[in-house]
Amino acid sequence: MLRSAGTRTAATVGLALAALVGVAAATLVLLGNPGNMGICGACFLRDWAGALGLFATGPQVFRPEVVGVLGGALAYRALRRQFAARSGSHAVTRFACGVVMAFAALVFLGCPFRMLQRVGGGDLNALVGLVGFLGGVRVGMAFEHRGYSVGKTQVVAPAVGLLGPLFAVLVFVLFLLGGHLRGPGPGDPGGPPHAPWLVALALALGAGAALSATGFCAVLAARQVFRQDRRMLAGAGLLVLGYAAVFASAGRLQVSFAGQPAAHQDLVWNVLAPALLGLTGVLAGGCPVRQIVMAGQGNGDAFLTVVGLLVGGALAHNLGLVSSAAGTTPAGRIAVVVGLLGALAYAASVVRARRAAGGDG
Repeated sequence: MLRSAGTRTAATVGLALAALVGVAAATLVLLGNPGNMGICGACFLRDWAGALGLFATGPQVFRPEVVGVLGGALAYRALRRQFAARSGSHAVTRFACGVVMAFAALVFLGCPFRMLQRVGGGDLNALVGLVGFLGGVRVGMAFEHRGYSVGKTQVVAPAVGLLGPLFAVLVFVLFLLGGHLRGPGPGDPGGPPHAPWLVALALALGAGAALSATGFCAVLAARQVFRQDRRMLAGAGLLVLGYAAVFASAGRLQVSFAGQPAAHQDLVWNVLAPALLGLTGVLAGGCPVRQIVMAGQGNGDAFLTVVGLLVGGALAHNLGLVSSAAGTTPAGRIAVVVGLLGALAYAASVVRARRAAGGDG
């Protein structure tokens, strides 16, 4: 009975934290972040790539939210004495999936976490995307049932797990020093839309701790559509509701297909690009925001996925893959099709190899 009561209490706290993450994300948008982009792993890392000078045309702004989410996850685990460096889980796969996830996110205009925020803001195009995302996750689960696995991490030296946080700190120091990164720095209100950096950092620290405490991941929530355990799926719903409540109270809630910020109405690609996000999220072991959180928790392989997202964001701009409000680009559409075919072929080859080896590997 006591264990049951404790489980219910933990579940209630987890749901409340999910709603608060939605509130924090909406607040960041109201304070200046781009439309429905309070927290977005793929978009923020793309902006980092611009700030680091990896592409010339596009958003070039350091997003302190990445440091906040990663740092919040690290602080939560450290304070609870649960920090454990881990690695050794198909790192090349994770990097490649990060690159492809960035392509898919920038064709759709948002990672799965931003998709939930777009739904909360009333963007009906995101509901279309949600259908594709669920389909991609379901296909990934089918491969898992046949034997696909991204592998298991092992405990390694603490220095390995700290590489991700140290990289984030280094970039943050360059940001604070000013003049070393492209785009607006501390105290500079110009440039691409962004919330005040200190507020953004503080809210993201809280969000990172909450996401670490709950283990929330958009891919894991999507999995629960097809399972009996629905707690994380309920958390996703409360995140959306928390976001929507803040927008409604500010008079910013607009339910429509047209006129939505950072959205397009290319129906086919609003399904296929999120499907690629869902599939690669399963193959890599988590959505972009979850990868940032895991990197903060000491997962060195997740940090490689984060690097892949950053590199993929730069490549997407250099190769002309990024969509706009006017729609997708020919190069972006090709990238999604090639990405889907490549991801399916890779997953199938892993399944065949594991079966040939008798399930080992």
